[in-house]
Amino acid sequence: MSRPPILNPQAVPVTGVDTHLPAVPAAVLSPAALRQRFAAQPAWQPEIAGDGARFAQREPAAAAVLVPLVMHESGLRLLLTRRTAHLRSHAGQISFPGGRVESEDGGVVETALRETAEEIGLHRTQIEVIGQLPIYTTVTAFEVTPVVALLRPGFTLTLDAGEVDEAFEVPLDFLMNPAHHQRHTFRWEGGERQFLSMPWHQRDAQGVLREYFIWGATAAMLRNLYRFLSA
Repeated sequence: MSRPPILNPQAVPVTGVDTHLPAVPAAVLSPAALRQRFAAQPAWQPEIAGDGARFAQREPAAAAVLVPLVMHESGLRLLLTRRTAHLRSHAGQISFPGGRVESEDGGVVETALRETAEEIGLHRTQIEVIGQLPIYTTVTAFEVTPVVALLRPGFTLTLDAGEVDEAFEVPLDFLMNPAHHQRHTFRWEGGERQFLSMPWHQRDAQGVLREYFIWGATAAMLRNLYRFLSA
């Protein structure tokens, strides 16, 4: 391993907040506008191509995640999951549904749809895929393709208790406003790593205010979505 893992990202100091960058205009965040943007993409470059370094002993592996946007009358909301605490990797972290590309999959879109059905019980007939974002390479050597999709509200989720602790939604306009993008610098002897976070707070079923700490690869892919929609 070339660097230590970040076990408590909330404790890593915030070194900046991108309040100087404009939010994505509301007109761009409608289902029709997103369909058009992916159908006729502008010239742009992702801001963050990956985590930087990776575990040297691991061979690259293809993976895909679904970026599911729920079409509420009040605006689009991103459906995210919190992973269960007992998993060997990324335990308790906020993530998109997704996983490794298997040999029987017909491509990254099929992987994203299959993994979404397995993890949260959302069938592919309920999902309108509208496009993809560039590959993001993680420190664990996964080459992840984000598959962006629209969902009509009213679905019922069935969570895989072995992988997913809960699912929740965050307003897309909150995530597409860089005033909510925090920059962190993790330092250790011999190096440092920067990462983004987008903390979201909402009350649970008992009325308790909780923090959903969106960070790492999930936040980086959302930042790339911001750049794509701002281009």
